[in-house]
Amino acid sequence: MKLATYQDGSRDGQLVVVSRDLTQAHFANGIASRLQQVLDDWNFLSPQLQDLYVTLNQGKARHAFAFEPRQCMAPLPRAYQWACGSATLHPQNRQGQGAGQAQAVSATLAPWISQRASDDLLGPCQEAWFGAESWDIDFGAGLAVITGDVAMGASATQALDNVRLLMLVNDWTLRHFQRDAQTAAAADDLAPYPSPLHSQPASAFSPVAVTPDELGPAWAGGRVQLMLQSTWNGKRVGATECGPEMPCHFGELIAHLATTRHLRAGCIVGSGTISSSDATRGYHCIADKRAQESASSGQAATRYLQSGDSVRIEMNGRDGLSLFGAIVQRVAGPENLAEAEAEAEAAAAAAAAEGEDAGAAAPPAD
Repeated sequence: MKLATYQDGSRDGQLVVVSRDLTQAHFANGIASRLQQVLDDWNFLSPQLQDLYVTLNQGKARHAFAFEPRQCMAPLPRAYQWACGSATLHPQNRQGQGAGQAQAVSATLAPWISQRASDDLLGPCQEAWFGAESWDIDFGAGLAVITGDVAMGASATQALDNVRLLMLVNDWTLRHFQRDAQTAAAADDLAPYPSPLHSQPASAFSPVAVTPDELGPAWAGGRVQLMLQSTWNGKRVGATECGPEMPCHFGELIAHLATTRHLRAGCIVGSGTISSSDATRGYHCIADKRAQESASSGQAATRYLQSGDSVRIEMNGRDGLSLFGAIVQRVAGPENLAEAEAEAEAAAAAAAAEGEDAGAAAPPAD
């Protein structure tokens, strides 16, 4: 089945069931009002939602209405936990080479997972607001799953059994803050550099989340065997088969996260940015493209995102229809980001000068 969350003015929105072809929807409030309720009582509530889903697909739902992705919040607008892995290692390899690192990340290592903010997730068509273009704004197209309860120490097979829903993710990254944090760490500098957490603003998710059975044979071995497509300002920049490029499947990612903790129903686990060992398949984050350029010519040429740029992320099923709906976002910020940055720099310089003047004017200490 396919589930979405409609805006209704509340933090958690209103749960709706969406038809397989993404044309019709039906409120689920006779069963559950929020997706987290369903995740908390999956065995009891999901069969009822499945019955409504079948009725909707048969055209027999009495109160069905046209599905509108722009009315969607993230399927799970706030989650107990949102962690993103690096199931595909190619971006790390290329970015590492571009940075002059001696060794690439080995595919034999355990998956690397980092925490994301989970209390305010973005809807699929919600503008992504940033304070400055100098933050080096980058998109990151990937997949994510929502789990049921996973016990600490669960095996990869046990973890995979607890995948409830799948969805697309745009894992926004601000590369400027990543570099600042890396520079400080390399220099063992305890000065107040921005923390790496500043590099990970709110992520966005697809209009609908789907149960694994919706993928049919394309859901195999904990991987999605379908092509992910990324478009930047109307131009397709990435078209990558996801499954073959994931050395760690979702069960392994979830189990790794659960090594020292219990995961509760409603935990989101992401694949990380999807990539390909074949550079001709394009890219799903700009840093990957820039690393390719640095490796081949010694200099990155592709710019990061600017205000007004748009990004579209989508995946079609084997029937050719959109599986999750599309993430379609526009980069937004101050009306003129360049002016805002100049004003901020001028204000900082003025404040510094004022501080120096005050220090010079202060009477000597006794």
